[in-house]
This record gives sequence, structure tokens and C-alpha cells, in this order.
Amino acid sequence: MKSSRHKKIVELVRENDISTQEELAQILNNQGFNVTQATVSRDIRELKLTKGISDSGKQKYFVETNEESNLNEKYVRVFTECFVSMDMAMNILVIKTVSGMAMAVAAALDAMNFNEIVGTIAGDDTIMCAIRTVEDTRILISKLEKILKR
Repeated sequence: MKSSRHKKIVELVRENDISTQEELAQILNNQGFNVTQATVSRDIRELKLTKGISDSGKQKYFVETNEESNLNEKYVRVFTECFVSMDMAMNILVIKTVSGMAMAVAAALDAMNFNEIVGTIAGDDTIMCAIRTVEDTRILISKLEKILKR
């Protein structure tokens, strides 16, 4: 029963934006798993689910392997340690970095797979991010600010 519940949790978390244990417990109960919030809490700990920011900018649970988690942390570290400033020009986001680090930061941004970014061009200390829409630019700025506040 536990292994089938764990499989279902992984499936649900990958396919839905689930942000609370209570929400996950309710969905599981609706699908025939008799669980409490305490059971879901243990399952989350055992499955090593992490909370992050979804594409919509809200918190949600993610399933990550240790390799993915370590890689994402490296990209976040490159971004946060080399970031200087950012400014929006309609659907273009210009990011300033410490001298010589723009290409590394652009590569990190590309690897973090932000849906809003169409592509990046990097010089020595400046990155131009082509963003899909003006609204997506605002969403991306919000996501990047949250990363910087960690």
C-alpha cells in the first residue's frame, strides 16, 4: 500500500501544482488512499520532496533526484554570486554580472529552464534575455528576486 501511495504521490506532484500537505492529502483521499496529513508529511520526508517556485510563481512540491538538486544548487550559486543588477526593457531583461561572468550566469539561467526565457546572449558583464511577453518578464523578475533572497 505504501509503495503504491508513494508512486501516486510522485505522479501527482509531477503533474499538478500542489503546495500544501493538506492539498495532497485531500487529492489522495479522493483517489481512494485513506491518509491523514501526518501520513502525507512522513511520505514527503521519505520521498525527499522539495518546495520550489512553479512556472506560475506559486510554491509547489517537486520531485528531484540528488543529482538534479545538486546541479540546480550550483546554477543558483553561480547566479547569486555573480549577479549585480537587472532591468526590464519591455520583453527584454538585461542582467548585469561581475566582470567576466556573464556567460556563466547565462548558461546557468538556460540550465534552470525558465519557461519565460526564449534565449540569452552574454557579453563580458551583461546578459540580454529575450522573454516571450512583457508579463513573462515581470514573472521572471519575481522568480529571480526570490532566488536572490534565499
